[in-house]
Amino acid sequence: MTVGRRGFRWGWRLLLLALLVLAGVQLWFFAHIAYWKFQNPGPTAFMDHELARLRAKDPKATLRQQWTPYERISNNLKRAVIAAEDARFNEHEGVDWQAVEKAYEENMRRGRPVKGGSTISQQLAKNLFLSPERSYLRKAQELIITGMLEFAWDKRRILEVYLNVAEWGDGVFGAEAAARHYYGVSAAQVDAEQAARLAAFLPSPKRYGRLRSGPFLDRRTEHILRYMPVTQVP
Repeated sequence: MTVGRRGFRWGWRLLLLALLVLAGVQLWFFAHIAYWKFQNPGPTAFMDHELARLRAKDPKATLRQQWTPYERISNNLKRAVIAAEDARFNEHEGVDWQAVEKAYEENMRRGRPVKGGSTISQQLAKNLFLSPERSYLRKAQELIITGMLEFAWDKRRILEVYLNVAEWGDGVFGAEAAARHYYGVSAAQVDAEQAARLAAFLPSPKRYGRLRSGPFLDRRTEHILRYMPVTQVP
């Protein structure tokens, strides 16, 4: 056998091995998603990353997060988050291509990235499994996981898990911890204005959670309040 043919065969073997490894990784993701359809997930990849960041400054740092069932989260907060983050949440199948197109046009108009167009399902996929770093490879994996979530879970479960793992401030995760941290109430007791304000934090929770108020946050809160009454929850 010539050197060229041996190299060709080894190339195919390495490609097959890479495909098997990739398939195994995707199966690992899907197995977790299937299990979490009925069991609540523990700390997410994003939580682990944030805890490591906080403990680099303070070894005793902890995260604030408490799981709260869907029915014990205020409908005000559900509507506010959908209105703020993903207006077509109940209609799309994981990716809102209209939002992606609008974000692209806005970014081109501004000459810099100001909008992302990610859906709640995409944000959940990233939070559960992936790092905050940005790359085309990570984005591709995010889309694959998003498809798995939409296939395995209904919209109610996607929203329930998202509301329990979303970052709402420095070390603050989930609706229950956010409601208690900012307003001293449970997630079930959040009123419409409080919900709109919490949803307004989500694009940059560490920054806006510290500010809590200001011209941009006030305008965004008013915008969310205006759309909440016509927003449907699953």
